[in-house]
Amino acid sequence: MIAFLACIVLFLIGLYAIVTKRNLIKIVIGFALMEYGINLLFALIGFRHGSVAPIITQIDMPRRFVDPVPQALVLTAIVIALGTTALMLAVALRIYNRYKTFDIAEIRKLKG
Repeated sequence: MIAFLACIVLFLIGLYAIVTKRNLIKIVIGFALMEYGINLLFALIGFRHGSVAPIITQIDMPRRFVDPVPQALVLTAIVIALGTTALMLAVALRIYNRYKTFDIAEIRKLKG
């Protein structure tokens, strides 16, 4: 139960950073925190207490296994999150090179 609360807290901290912060880098970090919270939730959904990895080495092995599908989805989501974070940081750096600031309010003023 505490782990599920940690997922919710991570997601809400990320959402708070996205909604309230004006710095582009802090917004990117907020997106990353939201992604971490969702990935943790997916990994927890597939977990079963007292289960073993889904690798069958013997015929008479017990049949209580951990669900591997959420774990595979989390691995895929981590790769996608890495790509989106890199893209967001690249865009933030291009904006910084053009406007010499990471502040969204200042960028809106300079837009003209």
